[in-house]
Amino acid sequence: MFLLTASIAEIARPFWDPLGLGRAAIDYWRDAGERSVLYLDVMRQRGNQYLAHMGETKPNVLGFDSEMLMDGHDLPHPVNYELMRILPPKGVETDESMRPFVVVDPRAGHGPGIGGFKPDSELGVALRAGHPCYFISFLPFPEPGQTVEDVAEAEVAFLRHIIERHPDVAEKPMVVGNCQAGWQIMMAAALEPECFGPILIAGAPLSYWAGERGKNPMRYSAGMLGGSWLTALVSDLGHGHFDGAWLVQNFEKLNPANTFWSKQYNLYARVDTEAQRYLEFERWWGGHVVLNSEEIQYIVDNLFIGNRLSTAQLLTRDGRRIDLRNIRSPIVVFCSQGDDITPPPQAIGWIDDLYDSVEDIQAHDQTIVYCVHDTTGHLGIFVSGSVSRKEHAEFTANIDYIDILPPGLYEAKVNERDVTQANPDLIDGDYLLEFAPRDFDDVDAIVKTNLEDERRFATVSRVSNINLGLYRRYWQPWIQAVMTPQAARLLRRSHPLKVGYRLLSDRNPATVPLPVMADAIKADRHEVGASNPFKMVERMVSDQIVHSLNAFRDLRDQATEQLFMQVYGHPVLQTLMGLRADDQRPLPLPGASPEHHRFVAQRRQELRASIDQGDITQASVRALIFILGGSATTDERNFQRLKATRDEMGTDIDLNTFKTLVRNEFEILNLDGHAAMEALPTMLKGEDAGTIDTYEQHIEQVVKASEPLDDKTRARLALVKQLFARAKPTPQPTSSKGTESGKVTAAAKPEGSSSRKSNASGKATRKKTPRKTKPSTSSDDPQSR
Repeated sequence: MFLLTASIAEIARPFWDPLGLGRAAIDYWRDAGERSVLYLDVMRQRGNQYLAHMGETKPNVLGFDSEMLMDGHDLPHPVNYELMRILPPKGVETDESMRPFVVVDPRAGHGPGIGGFKPDSELGVALRAGHPCYFISFLPFPEPGQTVEDVAEAEVAFLRHIIERHPDVAEKPMVVGNCQAGWQIMMAAALEPECFGPILIAGAPLSYWAGERGKNPMRYSAGMLGGSWLTALVSDLGHGHFDGAWLVQNFEKLNPANTFWSKQYNLYARVDTEAQRYLEFERWWGGHVVLNSEEIQYIVDNLFIGNRLSTAQLLTRDGRRIDLRNIRSPIVVFCSQGDDITPPPQAIGWIDDLYDSVEDIQAHDQTIVYCVHDTTGHLGIFVSGSVSRKEHAEFTANIDYIDILPPGLYEAKVNERDVTQANPDLIDGDYLLEFAPRDFDDVDAIVKTNLEDERRFATVSRVSNINLGLYRRYWQPWIQAVMTPQAARLLRRSHPLKVGYRLLSDRNPATVPLPVMADAIKADRHEVGASNPFKMVERMVSDQIVHSLNAFRDLRDQATEQLFMQVYGHPVLQTLMGLRADDQRPLPLPGASPEHHRFVAQRRQELRASIDQGDITQASVRALIFILGGSATTDERNFQRLKATRDEMGTDIDLNTFKTLVRNEFEILNLDGHAAMEALPTMLKGEDAGTIDTYEQHIEQVVKASEPLDDKTRARLALVKQLFARAKPTPQPTSSKGTESGKVTAAAKPEGSSSRKSNASGKATRKKTPRKTKPSTSSDDPQSR
């Protein structure tokens, strides 16, 4: 084609063309012909890459070298998972004394490695920060009989091995779970919380019924298909295996404009520069894996349709309840408004499903942080380089700060660094990470809980059980009898997504001329500029195709939603499913166990008895929590100043000890804030004025690190200064007798002037100083927090 257009250009040269349209048309068609050949050659390379990738024994798309440490096949319950240590690239050094960093990729149709397939990735960011990094990978095919619970136990075993490899590190590993791996990691952490440090779940759905009307059509899929019987059918057709390509196809159907046009057109339009990026991504996107029928059925029945994880309804085979409230590590939920696979309501809704208030979160000693990105799509949450350089870099750099946050609910925001901000030297990198306390009104504004919709999804769950029972009773025995491993393998190879890769590869004889033609074109490329009028028309046509496909998508989604609402909202169907017997919420809060109530009551007694106990370090931590608790936000500058203060004071408190100290003092403030603050002078007794002044100055430095301060924070800081001043020893009058250099000698001190005196047993006891003024009980009263 490119030879033909070149000949036309020579023939047309003598003709008169005052507007230059003829020349523009010839240039455009020559460029379009060359792009077509280059595009087809890239697709041929994609097919070859797919075949080579799927031919590997352990395919992954990691961009870093690694070594295997543990093989899941050797565990008591074998699984197709592996623990790998990531080897830092040349020029990057890691510190074995730093907290280990673990990434777990989703096994939801695709292969592993997307969390570290390029330098600007989750693993890349952690490596540059100096953390020893590990990756939990998996193979394309599962072990026979492998279950979701087996995988969770394997992940716990891997983490224990990582902890053993770092005996001198007090902090537990930070674990990142992407998408499907997020809820799986949460299950593991609920069963074995002592193995986990902070947990970051990126784009991970945990509340599957949540969503907003007019959006998130994927949550209606199970209802429109009649439940999970179709999952069982596909698994039976796969001879006990579920092909992950079906999951990938479901993702692609959500955005037909991108699937059927934009992704391919962008490659065609920019084939000179986009080929490498396209091939790198397609290597992961086309690396389909297989799940056991037991795994996928468990996932669909208990999570996607049953929504049992977020309400603590799941039990292990040995009778343990999988209750996410057992997790003791901080949980960071990272999601995006632009995500149509895991929208924010499904990523955050589990908080509303599991707790009834922020006080309930605090009573379970949990710290939950959520961060909502404005625009990035589902894959961008853990693939985008800009997201890795911004959000993931900030989470990684400030993971110790997140680890010591007091129990509660917070929203994290990552803002660009402002050169006019106070203490810019305390900001690490180009962005500033801020935390703001939130309550359930903020969560409800995102989740938009609708009780009538919950009743509809509960109806779907019961209809699904009926249909699955009918399928297993009448159809499953026949299908399992006729399906063979060979037939199942043929069906997997015949999947439409896989056929496309094979058709455009070197296995197709028609592609033989493509590499030769592509090389010739690259040697003499004739690319037209964006100002070419025909190139502009091409983009306009492309935009029109995208708009048309988007209109089709919107119409389809609206019709699906309306049909779902009408069918599963019908009172007769809901009554037949037993959902109209009472007016209770179909998804009830799990409630606290009697053991938990007894634990809380006992804990409160212990805390009440220790309100006035402690030293100057505990008093300072209590004061800091009180002051910063009155601020609308805190940021990384406060923590950086706190770390600097710890170094300046020469304290040897490790992070875990400090975390326990922070949580204890926070609980005391929550229990009785007024009494807790009134006890500060008692806790400071016995300290000299200079030491008290030093600690007071450090508290003020930490608080003012994130200036400007609001009025409430300033008032609380002033109150703490008052309380510290009350604890200072009263200056004693000097005398000319028995003094040297103006100081009172021990022998010359008046009776009772010492800050300590001996009791009957000869032990020194602190002398009580009468209180001068009572702290204000206005808006700065700790009980008003």
